Amino acid sequence: MSTVYLFLKTCFIMGQRPKTTLHFLLFCFLFNASLGEVRYVLPEERQQGSVIGNVARDLGLKVTDLGARRARVVAEGTRQLCEMDNTSGNLLISQRIDREELCAQASVCILQYQLLLEDPLQAYSLVLDIADINDNNPVFAAEETKLDLVESTVLGRRFPLESAHDPDLGTNSIREYKLSPNEHFALEMSSHINGNAYPELVLKKVLDREAQAEHVLKINAIDGGKPVRSGTASIFIRVLDANDNVPVFSQRVYKATVSENSAIGTVIATLNATDLDEGVYGKITYSFSHLSDKMGGVFEINPDSGEVRVAGVIDFEDASTHELDVQAKDGGGQASHCKLVIDIIDVNDNKPVIEIKSASASVAEDSKPGTMVALIYVYDLDTGSSGLVTCVISGNVPFKLVSEVKNYFMLMTDGILDREIEPEYNISIVATDGGSPSLSSVKVIQVAVNDINDNPPTFMQNDYIANILENQPVGTFVMKVIAQDTDAASNAKIRYQISKHTKSEEFSFLTINSETGELFTARPFDYENSVHFQIRVSAQDGGDPPLSSTCTINVFVKDQNDNAPVVLYPVQTTGFIAEDMVPLEAPRGYLVTKVVAVDADSGHNAWLSYKIMKATQPNLFSIGQHSGEIRTLRTFMDSDESKQTLVIIVSDNGPDSLSATCTVSIVIGDGLPVLNELFEFADDSEDSGDLTLYLIIALSTVSSLLILLISGVVYFKLCRRSYVYRSNTTNLPVFPTPYCPSTFTDFSHCGTLLKDDRFDSFLTTGSWRGDFRFSSNTDTDTLKQRSAAYQKNTLRRISTDRASLKVRAGAPHPCYVFT
Repeated sequence: MSTVYLFLKTCFIMGQRPKTTLHFLLFCFLFNASLGEVRYVLPEERQQGSVIGNVARDLGLKVTDLGARRARVVAEGTRQLCEMDNTSGNLLISQRIDREELCAQASVCILQYQLLLEDPLQAYSLVLDIADINDNNPVFAAEETKLDLVESTVLGRRFPLESAHDPDLGTNSIREYKLSPNEHFALEMSSHINGNAYPELVLKKVLDREAQAEHVLKINAIDGGKPVRSGTASIFIRVLDANDNVPVFSQRVYKATVSENSAIGTVIATLNATDLDEGVYGKITYSFSHLSDKMGGVFEINPDSGEVRVAGVIDFEDASTHELDVQAKDGGGQASHCKLVIDIIDVNDNKPVIEIKSASASVAEDSKPGTMVALIYVYDLDTGSSGLVTCVISGNVPFKLVSEVKNYFMLMTDGILDREIEPEYNISIVATDGGSPSLSSVKVIQVAVNDINDNPPTFMQNDYIANILENQPVGTFVMKVIAQDTDAASNAKIRYQISKHTKSEEFSFLTINSETGELFTARPFDYENSVHFQIRVSAQDGGDPPLSSTCTINVFVKDQNDNAPVVLYPVQTTGFIAEDMVPLEAPRGYLVTKVVAVDADSGHNAWLSYKIMKATQPNLFSIGQHSGEIRTLRTFMDSDESKQTLVIIVSDNGPDSLSATCTVSIVIGDGLPVLNELFEFADDSEDSGDLTLYLIIALSTVSSLLILLISGVVYFKLCRRSYVYRSNTTNLPVFPTPYCPSTFTDFSHCGTLLKDDRFDSFLTTGSWRGDFRFSSNTDTDTLKQRSAAYQKNTLRRISTDRASLKVRAGAPHPCYVFT
């Protein structure tokens, strides 16, 4: 390979035909491509956009793969002089290439590049060998050189001249010097220790100051390029008297070392030259020759002492060695030269450089570990251990760095990502070199985690309780359910609906706003038909596929006073009213009959009260306000009518009280036996005109009232402390307190009447004590059995056997048991 390379380089230098050269270049490319490296020989100063070579063909790649795999050329350093055309596979010049600027006087100018392909990641080495062309003229450091020669200078004396400088190399560098025609001087070439040639002016004819005091010569430096380039300088020679010794350096070559970034004024070396002459001819002045403008700002020499000091910033990365030509010139114009070689010691003064070659702004939270996020290139301009770079990730993040190509690192996921826990990562890449002390650089890469639908909506509660009054209009607001979704965007957009798992008969009870979760009634509710039901509400997000969750809503219907009391006994039939018999000798307080009524409502709405609205004789009968028992107020007299008619009104305890009326027909019969257990108290009233008796009665009355008052206060106190049965606000007892002893048990929130339950009532001789019993041995609905046929079957027969009166009253109340 080295033979081909040298041949190609010779072809460019010697100007061989392009066609022949291209054949050998093709051979060279194919040879290198098999090794994963392509080397191109490229003349400097070619136009921008010129084709260097077809990389796709030379590496055996498909042109279509270059664009698909995002192929690009990356320089090993900071200067990007070429670029890749992915449509054709050609490597193009993107900036001006000047060999002298890139490599100065180096014999070989090599630029190293990397061809990077992604998906999968692959790298190829591209080497550009920049060939020199003759694009620079030889230049003398000084356009004029002045020499003072004594006229006694011996023939053959040599006077070294400063050589011209040509940045070009090889045949393009300086080939010869020519001196303008004259009869006193000739030009001959000599060489330094390092082999560099320089011209010397040789005296061929004795000088005669009196004949010619000054001589003006022209010296031309000519290079070997095609076309030829040249530079010219003038030599002014003044003929003086006697200065026959030149300065002599103690060494022909001086060597010194200095660390880069040394402080200005640091002494590098001290040069020493001596001259055997005296006076002005022995005074030596030191100076640099052939010093470029760039180097002139870095080093300086004391013209009197010969000390070389640091004058500017020394950077090892710019040049590791400097060779300086130093001239020692006496006062007579004679000079000698030496070379000063300065080696620069590298220090760790460059931080590692982190370049992001490719990066994704986001990554899905369900990405598998090992997903590539970014491609990072890291390098350090220092050398040795100072140029060795390690790269790590700072902090505890689910990412890692993997390196398969030198100085290239792939940033990959290294764990499970969860946007709801960490929606974004600021990944700090820390690159540290091996210097002492080490230097480091930090690069922050922001990576957002894209949301996926991995979280279902969550209700604030699993179970909700809603209360609503019966008979509310359709569209009445019931309640609002709220679900939350920790996902983002459309994955968190929630729609509500009544779940299909809700019972079919309850599915249509409520409607729901799919956007807000507000529930409304879809029809009026009837407490007497449905007291409680459940529906399930589903919340579904907008993900793909969508996720959902459900909650249960327990809806309780509250009772309203929308049912009037229903009289079960006495049975009211058009054209016929059952008659109750009472003995003529019945005392005051005798139990005549009992009005039985029920209310389908519950709680306070089912509390019933009885009142005589109309009577044949107003002062003859009374009715218990809560019991419905009709008793005599006095004994009967012969003047009383034998048939008495009472109109009873039964009212409930609702806010807007509802009522029902019934007619009770009573017949006063002579000869009927008087049952002792059917009167409340014996009439022991004996006419007495004794004033003491009246006082005793008044005192007893006041005392009784006081006792009743105290008993009432104690009773209400006990009610507040729950010593006496009390139902909750929605489930108050149906019958008043006299019919709710301590053995009373409440099984539900129902009223005095339910649709599917039955009861029988029995009125015995002891019914005046409130002994009203229930059983469940009949299955006839109360309201439905109020037909004429049923009423006929339930009418009491008017007979003397009234001790056992049985009334079939229909549906028993399922909520209470009396013992």
